[in-house]
Amino acid sequence: MQVNPIPRPSASIQELTWDGVAPTAPAAWKTITAELANPTSTVTKPAVTADADRSRARDTRPLYTPGVRAYLLSRLGQTVLVVFLSLTAVFFLMRLGGDPVLLFLPMDIQAKDLTEFRQRLGFNDPVAVQYGRFMGRAVRGDFGESLRYKQDALGLVLARLPATLYLAVAALGLTFLVAVPVGVLSAVRRGSLFDFFGMGAAVLGQAVPGFWLGLMLIYLFSVQLGWLPTGGTGSARHFVMPCVVLASFYAARMARITRSSVLDTLNEEFVLTARAKGLAERVVIAKHTLKNSAIPIVTLAGLDTGQLLGGAVITETIFAWPGLGRLTVQALLNRDFPVVLAAVFIFSVTYTLINLVVDLLYGWLDPRTRRQGARA
Repeated sequence: MQVNPIPRPSASIQELTWDGVAPTAPAAWKTITAELANPTSTVTKPAVTADADRSRARDTRPLYTPGVRAYLLSRLGQTVLVVFLSLTAVFFLMRLGGDPVLLFLPMDIQAKDLTEFRQRLGFNDPVAVQYGRFMGRAVRGDFGESLRYKQDALGLVLARLPATLYLAVAALGLTFLVAVPVGVLSAVRRGSLFDFFGMGAAVLGQAVPGFWLGLMLIYLFSVQLGWLPTGGTGSARHFVMPCVVLASFYAARMARITRSSVLDTLNEEFVLTARAKGLAERVVIAKHTLKNSAIPIVTLAGLDTGQLLGGAVITETIFAWPGLGRLTVQALLNRDFPVVLAAVFIFSVTYTLINLVVDLLYGWLDPRTRRQGARA
């Protein structure tokens, strides 16, 4: 049986092309052609480009909005109030400790000389007059002259402040270096031997008194082995034992907080989604889990920084560290009012500024807190 071949298209039928159709297309097709030829058109613009434009639009917003300015002004007012109340409380409490003039004069001094000395220091005036005079000078940064050292009180405090700052920063760095990795690994390996020994060491670090640990370190590494100096400043070796003593308690507490916060975040849906997408475990922990667990850690770090500045008294005393804490204790024992008040001023200002930095970090770590603050 003969099969007829498939007929070929007629030569009169031309291949359809855009150039052939466009001249006969209506006006709407011409508009679409112009849009397709324009690379910046919204028709051909990918979603990523549109998102980038929206992101740039958000970035062009003013950084200091009225809400931010109001927040900063309110925090500045809180700082002034805290400093005022701290100085007021310490001023009146110091007056309850007795007459400081008797500590600097011989026992056989005559009443006339005692009265003259008190008059020169202004202690014969009523307490209200002394308080008003003190506040008027404190506003100008004048806290008077030290009764013991015969120097400007604020200048004496500022001269001792760098030694305390160096010690506090070194101890805080050691705290982060030890506590955060231990807390994260204990959370990731929950129930393992590492978790058991890590949290056991954290409990032990919180239970051991700092003064006892300092004395044991001096006895072992200075008296018996002779590896480290017993106290003072001068080299990096002098930092080792004071930093370990200061960081032992704070590192133990931060490790436990880090473990608890990371455990809570590991159960969140976005962590499960990141793992389902096939991301490496280290990326899931470092990029997604740790940042979302950082708010409790940052809060505790801010509190620890303030306590390191004001609570290093025992450590500075044990290791003969010439810092601000040791100076404050000596001034309290000697009833050196100007030095104590200048130290309280520095402590309160530093503490409130640290809290302000922590609050600003909240907005960077969690934008929801920034929006809530703006609405408030």
